Amino acid sequence: MRSIWTEDQPIYRQLKDKMVAAIVDGGLAEGEALPSVRSVAVDLQINPVTASKAYQELVADGLVEIRRGLGMFLLVGARDKALAAERARFSDEQWPQILTTIRRLGFDANELLAREFGKKGK
Repeated sequence: MRSIWTEDQPIYRQLKDKMVAAIVDGGLAEGEALPSVRSVAVDLQINPVTASKAYQELVADGLVEIRRGLGMFLLVGARDKALAAERARFSDEQWPQILTTIRRLGFDANELLAREFGKKGK
């Protein structure tokens, strides 16, 4: 995980988002133990309370479970759950903004798709 933080969101939220992205992308496997709060805090040079808050949000979202004395583990089904939540967030928050920009600039949807698929073929 990159430890570059932006000013638009609290660090714990950015850390949580990076972890969710790692779950969706397959960087964290279901059933796998997460790095300890302390090691994440040291590696990313953040306060352990900040790292703990990010982890607690993952628990609250049903992606991670605490196993007393063992640590925190990614739940089976976490990838599907995270992917569904990220898709909903995209369609509810980002897509309307993108669509507004497309319309404002007068793009044709077919033209944009042709550009995108044309790039992949090169």
